[in-house]
Amino acid sequence: MSDQDYHVSGLMIHNIQAQRFCVFDIEATGLNHETEHIIQIGAVIIEHQQIQQAKVFKTNIKSPKPIPAAIERFTGIYNADIEDAPPLQVIYKDFVEFTKESILVTHAGYEFDLPLLHQECSRNRLQMLDSPCLDIKALFSYLHPEISDILFMDYLIQYYNVADTNIRRHDALGDSVLTGRILLKMLDEMAERNIEHVQFAQPVTVKRYQVKPLL
Repeated sequence: MSDQDYHVSGLMIHNIQAQRFCVFDIEATGLNHETEHIIQIGAVIIEHQQIQQAKVFKTNIKSPKPIPAAIERFTGIYNADIEDAPPLQVIYKDFVEFTKESILVTHAGYEFDLPLLHQECSRNRLQMLDSPCLDIKALFSYLHPEISDILFMDYLIQYYNVADTNIRRHDALGDSVLTGRILLKMLDEMAERNIEHVQFAQPVTVKRYQVKPLL
């Protein structure tokens, strides 16, 4: 729609409480999906309304360009950490296998993770994930159209009173766990409101992040 918001439509998830979810997050050399590269992928599985502690995916990825110093400080991922990491072409098949038979879940994935992953797949001649993907920003906007705030992770953590003190932020696995905890709170809310199916019959408006340059 604009630089401030976008619409999501056509998404349908039936019997959402019974679904298996793969919550994932990507860290990269920067925020422009056209020019930057993935340096870390993390993911967790949610089944039976629980994060499955034994089903965890995390890997650093060797990037064809160095990590800028500002991104090193922001993510805690340093160039030395990815020097001996596998390239995306090597590790991607393991990630695809991990996501099988799951609905993908992201936070701000429609704005960042999915466009970047699509670009990386195109660069490396890899097949893009074809599972349906639910962004918790869009799901929250669907559940609460009356709220027009930008749905930063911290906003959703506070709204749902999600525990986050034992989580490393801006780490792909840590942010996946946090996104998963928020999703579980949303599932509880939907159960309380007797919402069995998610269907974006009308376009759902989502506020975009307004990204400030890292210093």
